[in-house]
Amino acid sequence: MDGMRSVVGGTGRPMERTAGGKAGIGGVAGAAVPMSGRDPGKGHGGRWGRPAGSAFLVATLRSWLQSWKPFLSILVISMLGVAVLTGIYAGCRDTFLAADRFFDAQGLHDVQVLSTMGLDDDDVEALKQVPGVRAVQADRSQSVLVEVDGKQRSAVIREIGTQGIDRPSLQSGSMPAKAGEVAVTERFLKDSGLRIGDEIDVTADDGTDDAETRDGTADGTESVGGGTEAAPSFPTHLRITGVVLDPSDLTNPNGYSRSSFRSSASDDYVLFAPSDGVIGDVYTSVSLLVDGAEALESFSQDYNDLTSSVAKRIESQVQSTREQARLDSLKADAQEALDDARKDTDTQFDQAAQALADQQAQLDDQRAQLDAQLTQLGLAEANAPPQLQAAIQQLETAQTKLDDASEDLAAKRKDAAGEFAKQQQEIDDLATPRWYVQTRSAIGGFSSLKSDISSIESLGKAFPVLFLIVAVMMSLTTMSRLVEEDRGLVGTYLGLGYGRVTIALRYVLFALLGCLIGGGLGLLVGFLGIPAFLLVVIKGLYVIPDLRFEYDWLVGSLGVLLFVGGVVGATLVAVVRELRQMPASLMRPKSPKPGARILLEHVRPLWKRMTFLNKVTARNIFRFKSRLIMTVGGVAGCTALIVCGLAINDTVAVLGEQQFGQINQYDMMAVSNDGDAKTMRERIVSDGQTTAIMDVRVENGELTNASGHGESIQLVVVPERQLGELDEMLRVEAPRSEGLIGWAASLFGSGRQDKTIALDDSGIIVAQSAAKTLGIDSGDRVSLKADGFVPATTQVHAVMRNLLGSQVYISEDLYRQLFPDSSSGDADADTSAITWNAVYAKLKGDSTHQRHYVAQLEEDGTVMTAVSCAQQMEDFKFDLMGAVVALIVTLAGALALVVLFTLAHTNVSERIREMATLKVLGFYDREVHRYIDREMMVMTLMGTVIGLPLGRWLASLLTGVLNMPSMYFEVTVSPWSYVAAAVATLAFAVLVQLFVNPVLDRIDPVSSLKSVE
Repeated sequence: MDGMRSVVGGTGRPMERTAGGKAGIGGVAGAAVPMSGRDPGKGHGGRWGRPAGSAFLVATLRSWLQSWKPFLSILVISMLGVAVLTGIYAGCRDTFLAADRFFDAQGLHDVQVLSTMGLDDDDVEALKQVPGVRAVQADRSQSVLVEVDGKQRSAVIREIGTQGIDRPSLQSGSMPAKAGEVAVTERFLKDSGLRIGDEIDVTADDGTDDAETRDGTADGTESVGGGTEAAPSFPTHLRITGVVLDPSDLTNPNGYSRSSFRSSASDDYVLFAPSDGVIGDVYTSVSLLVDGAEALESFSQDYNDLTSSVAKRIESQVQSTREQARLDSLKADAQEALDDARKDTDTQFDQAAQALADQQAQLDDQRAQLDAQLTQLGLAEANAPPQLQAAIQQLETAQTKLDDASEDLAAKRKDAAGEFAKQQQEIDDLATPRWYVQTRSAIGGFSSLKSDISSIESLGKAFPVLFLIVAVMMSLTTMSRLVEEDRGLVGTYLGLGYGRVTIALRYVLFALLGCLIGGGLGLLVGFLGIPAFLLVVIKGLYVIPDLRFEYDWLVGSLGVLLFVGGVVGATLVAVVRELRQMPASLMRPKSPKPGARILLEHVRPLWKRMTFLNKVTARNIFRFKSRLIMTVGGVAGCTALIVCGLAINDTVAVLGEQQFGQINQYDMMAVSNDGDAKTMRERIVSDGQTTAIMDVRVENGELTNASGHGESIQLVVVPERQLGELDEMLRVEAPRSEGLIGWAASLFGSGRQDKTIALDDSGIIVAQSAAKTLGIDSGDRVSLKADGFVPATTQVHAVMRNLLGSQVYISEDLYRQLFPDSSSGDADADTSAITWNAVYAKLKGDSTHQRHYVAQLEEDGTVMTAVSCAQQMEDFKFDLMGAVVALIVTLAGALALVVLFTLAHTNVSERIREMATLKVLGFYDREVHRYIDREMMVMTLMGTVIGLPLGRWLASLLTGVLNMPSMYFEVTVSPWSYVAAAVATLAFAVLVQLFVNPVLDRIDPVSSLKSVE
């Protein structure tokens, strides 16, 4: 104390003095420094003061080594925060980049053009001239049936292109090179049990329709008036030569079971064959590569804008012209064929008529000769001799046959004329071919991959904010305590002439070093550990070649800098608060915080019944308000993170039940080709397994908002006569409230509005998921595009609650108004020109019986797809989201453990003298434990109580974060999740106490009580 007194009470003359003893954590042992009574902020270089010598640096390093627990807390919190910030993003980015590389390597088309009547060489040449088109490839394919495991399954054989577009990737075996060879996918081999070298037989599937053509799975041609064009046809006896990966479908056939809520494929399998052996001069589709698209990431908005611009250019510059040219060409070919057939037929009829005329002349000559003989004999015909009677009878028989032949010829000529007139009418009525210009977003496999990974990436942007807030709070608590412990040392340094900046750097560098090391470790975990975990799950869903870890310098640097800024900022706040005081004030012990009456004391009946230690605990908790706020806030934040993570799991777990068991009131949806619609409906009715049936038309479409952003949707047309029955098949209700209102509603009920919506001709009803993605609401004007039609503007009548799928419901009359030429080809004579190609049906029996019936129905050749709601509800899974939930809950639990450890350590370190006093007063170790543990447990309980509803509110915000086009994230939290979050937090608190109690046991009462001196 002699050295300390000489500093405080000196005469102000410069002198050398050794500051002995240990001050604060670090102490300045043996440092020979000049004394000065002047303001440390002035002289010796201003704010910087005297330069930091070796003694100062040694003392600083020694202080850092002794303060390893705060350092470790900052390091771990920073590591967790940076790992969460970068890890989920990195895993998703690695997936996107690997998929993009694979798409570029295989030449996956950027734009594809299909037509209801096929495409020809002139169409290909016209597409080559479109600005922005880099490469063009004409494709041929054929829909076939193939036997798989004893059942006939639909498949499509695709020609392996010669321009390097949409090339399948060889996985094993060899690529087919000649007619009769074929490459198959891994899923086909798995389902069929076949191997490379085995042979298969396929049969042509003639039940194609526009929907298949749009998916590129039909031959896309129509036979009109006996035209000369031939649809693509492949060999029917095939030998498997290799296994390939289709770039348009990366689904892992050996991975996790998947829900089909995004699936839109109408074919079960895809087969690839070489050009050799393929006949037919009509192309199914034309695939294009866009100039400059290869340099962009396939999942970026820039790529989408570029390819969409080329697609729109094709629609505006080429489509209508080539559609009309194709129509004219088909009509000309058909007319020429019809005229040739008519000419040939007329020639044949003329020749037949001439032959009959010649025969008639012969009969007339024979009759004249017979009459001449009778005249010579002077006999009447009745009295003619038997020989003449026989001749007369032969002539009459021949005349009868000749008359019949003439009548038959006239009838056939009339029938032929009628048939020619019918074919002529077909040619005259031939509809204009429809072009479908699609980008990669129309590929089911591409859009599913993008939607799945983007949903996880969205979570990676939300949770790091909470980690950052908790990190700043804990850093402020840690550094405030560290600086407070060094009060005397800080005052000494100021008195010795060191500047405030120099002293502040002592703590700023401490926090900075911990944050940088933690951030570096966080980058390792974020760019290696977490992606490795995510990629294991992603590989179970998709087959993406060349998946590798890649570092993003921008995100990695910004992630570390973000936490450095937060932690260093909190450190500066703590340091500046102490440095504002005078050296003399800092070198004196800080006055204990005065006690005060707390609110609980005014509750006299309760206060009187509390024990002494409980009263002390209550007063201590509220006496240190900053510690209370930090502890409760930190625990609440961690609890909220755990609740939020579990909420994702709960929500995904009930999505299938809510959609297929509550919203969908029908038990089955069956879809057929247009040509088989009537037959399918008659089959379903005749089976007698339904209690109610509703006809609808289902087709693909696109919905675009006012800003031009569009999404693919499923357009459902409802017959005018059955509009009132829609609410019997679907629960057409307004969406539940979101945000604070929805959260409050969930506490007191289901939160459902129970407002039934009626479909009418005033507008369309849009599913909630599509409306959320596009940012549209009731009353908004949108652009609706049905397959093959020019987009039409209409109004959104209402938005309905719908969790899975992007449906748009429209009445029959409004559909006709928007798309006047809406005849779907083979119209149902008993309804209208629109073909109702799908049915909603309620089935008899339990769910097992329903699933069995739907499975049988799906084997019918007239049924393209049949879906059981009971089966969908049972099969619905989202494994990728479940993996992320496990990751988030684990990291949140680790953060909670670190936070509680930091707070407990801070609580003990700032109350050493208090604990020493209790020991001197005779408290046993276990009583001292309870004294501290009780306070921590009470504050942990307070934080948990606040964190549970906070977590529910944060979970409600995920609806906006997880903005997926085919899934609406309607947050649901199970009561068991609240229990699990609370138990986990309290368990972490107990675990921390087990680590802290030995520290309390090691407190030496004597040295602790005299530490101030």
